[in-house]
Amino acid sequence: MLRTNNCGELNLAHVGNKVTLAGWVQKTRNKGFMIWVDLRDRYGITQIIFDEERTDKETLEMAQNLGREFVIQIEGTVIERESKNPNMPTGAIEILAESFKILNASKTPPFTIENETDGGEELRMQYRYLDIRRNPVRENLIFRSKVSLAIRNYLSSYNFIDVETPYLIKSTPEGARDFVVPSRMNAGEFYALPQSPQTFKQLLMVGGMDQYFQIVKCFRDEDLRADRQPEFTQIDCEMTFVEQEDILARFEGLLIHLLKEIKGVEVSDFPRMTYAEAMQKYGNDKPDIRFGMEFAELTDLAKGKGFPVFDQQELIVGIAVPGAATYTRKQIDALIDWVKRPQIGANGLIWVKCNEDGSFKSSVDKFYSQEDLQAWAASTQASAGDLILVMGGEVNKTRTQLSALRMELAEQLGLRDPEVFAPLWVVDFPLLEWDEESKRFHAMHHPFTAPKPEQMKLLATDPGAVNANAYDLVLNGNEIGGGSIRIHDAAVQETMFDLLGFTKEEAQAQFGFLMEAFQYGAPPHGGIALGLDRLVAILGGQETIRDFIAFPKNNSGRDLMINAPASIAATQLDELNLVLKPTS
Repeated sequence: MLRTNNCGELNLAHVGNKVTLAGWVQKTRNKGFMIWVDLRDRYGITQIIFDEERTDKETLEMAQNLGREFVIQIEGTVIERESKNPNMPTGAIEILAESFKILNASKTPPFTIENETDGGEELRMQYRYLDIRRNPVRENLIFRSKVSLAIRNYLSSYNFIDVETPYLIKSTPEGARDFVVPSRMNAGEFYALPQSPQTFKQLLMVGGMDQYFQIVKCFRDEDLRADRQPEFTQIDCEMTFVEQEDILARFEGLLIHLLKEIKGVEVSDFPRMTYAEAMQKYGNDKPDIRFGMEFAELTDLAKGKGFPVFDQQELIVGIAVPGAATYTRKQIDALIDWVKRPQIGANGLIWVKCNEDGSFKSSVDKFYSQEDLQAWAASTQASAGDLILVMGGEVNKTRTQLSALRMELAEQLGLRDPEVFAPLWVVDFPLLEWDEESKRFHAMHHPFTAPKPEQMKLLATDPGAVNANAYDLVLNGNEIGGGSIRIHDAAVQETMFDLLGFTKEEAQAQFGFLMEAFQYGAPPHGGIALGLDRLVAILGGQETIRDFIAFPKNNSGRDLMINAPASIAATQLDELNLVLKPTS
């Protein structure tokens, strides 16, 4: 070893010890006759001292030339510091240097390697290996490792078996776009990178593995945002001979275990909510329940009062914003402008201030009496000092718009505390969604999701009314996982493919292997997949996943460090039987 100790472990108990340390030069302070060097490694920082009385002349002169990020090995004696630093674990000692080696010199870094850096995001992604040296990024990656280990230990303790599934699979048209890989040995044919190991984990259940898990890379060629990457990591799980309740209990237990093990947080309340209830109360199938502001439907209370804007609307719905009756007209106008942005697309907002004296002041006083507004306050559960905000329009669109406003207000009011954790299950999703453009059904989750057993007969008569035997795990307003009980009967699976518009030939070509497997004693089974990147980010107090991934892509799906994707040589294209279309 090139070191006897790391840079984060020495203290007063080590005074007098001869030690060898190795690491990077964080910074130097040079007074000519005395030089201090902060030496950094993954574990911390230790101060090194060179002085003309106790350090030989040659070593002192060498130390004069040390620059930031030089990699050095230092030998010396642990001594007590005269001026101690209580903010550092090693702040009571320093190393009196006796000799050192420069293991590697360094160019001046393009940004400062400190907690608060002067490097922009794109620059830091280009030099990601330098960014990882900074405490915040390094600690995020260590945190991710701890979460992954806790997950493995939990699942292994319940006899889940870790099985790897293939990365080169078959492309399917359902879901997001696939990343495709041309086959050199099979001209004109392509593999796809998996969006999920879905069919393979089902086949493992047919194979009798009973309980499977995998922390696995998945790939989707889709537009990116803060919580998405083209390649992401899933905690993929499947179980046999289970019903929905068994899976909810097991993975509710996993999240409770992680919160306690990683964050020291005890969770006692783990509610369940139907999809219909989530949409009605929050306008969102992944509601953040750390705060209130539940929706109140005011349609019956607001229509027929002579206000033409509301009289023609399908839905009128409002929320009570706590303590916001003090908002100025300028603040309310800013909210109105916010919902009118193209991203939200609302026509406006109606507001009602609940005054401390029990009276009401609103933007529609001309049409609604104090008694009318009192009824609105009762329905929204508004108290004196609250602000009621009301929107109207088409049902789904209006709920979505008000949901976005609810979340924006929660941010402004500081109601989304990252150290508070509020998990829940959302259940009873629709099995199918009707798409007006294509005039056919699409699977709400995926084509292998089983209907609710009691609604199986409706597949033949009213498929749009069938609920899925499916569930989403939500944490702090983020979907961190989803799963379902799977179809394990070939006849039911054929019916599902038919409802989704597959011809028998298409279903056979794409999923014939699965249909055949179902004919060899497929057991009832179900599972779930959790997004590790998003879960780790939320546990780490953030919602952006990029800093919890060692080498992430930017918003264009590019790796700025290695400059990928990139063109390939013509000879490679020839080997793969590919011809590029000329660009105009």
